[in-house]
Amino acid sequence: MNSKEHWAGIYKTKKPTEVSWYQPHLTKSLELITESGIDKKTRIIDVGGGASTLADDLLEKGYSELTVLDISQEALGKSKERLGDKANRITWVEADVLKIDFPENSFDLWHDRAVFHFLTKAEERKAYLEVLKKALKSGGFVIISSFSLEGPLKCSGLDVVRCSSETLSSELGNGFSLIKSSDERHKTPFNSFQNFVYVLFRKN
Repeated sequence: MNSKEHWAGIYKTKKPTEVSWYQPHLTKSLELITESGIDKKTRIIDVGGGASTLADDLLEKGYSELTVLDISQEALGKSKERLGDKANRITWVEADVLKIDFPENSFDLWHDRAVFHFLTKAEERKAYLEVLKKALKSGGFVIISSFSLEGPLKCSGLDVVRCSSETLSSELGNGFSLIKSSDERHKTPFNSFQNFVYVLFRKN
């Protein structure tokens, strides 16, 4: 089974509220987006944000240039259904982030909650970062939220790589400056806990 088939199976059999990483609002992410100081017309991409409510909250706050990318058509469909007519205000991209070729400087802010930690192979992380670095303009921001060093070893039946602000800084390299990092003890819908690290970087 490939990655696309895996995530299609997840969202065909579960509601968005039934996956372990579900949050009704991505409070930490929203705080970091606000902290970045970006303009409401800033071009934001939410990578792996298929069924997430981040786009809902950003629209509500007045952000107008939103793109949501996900490998799962099913996940994207859940958000479109939830948003109704508001979905027309968002650019929806069904694609594998490791393979998509965005034009240079496509985005001002790159947000990823719970994609990067599924990239267990070095070549996968390299491909991801090549896409990110090309698509993000100089002076733009990166927010990544990943399982921390105290986080689970598996998620959704898949192995994960656990991260810290130091390892994420190392992965991104010298072209990025760490602005802030923080931890979150996420309570899942099943009353268990997952430890995340959140990082905000600026591209030099």
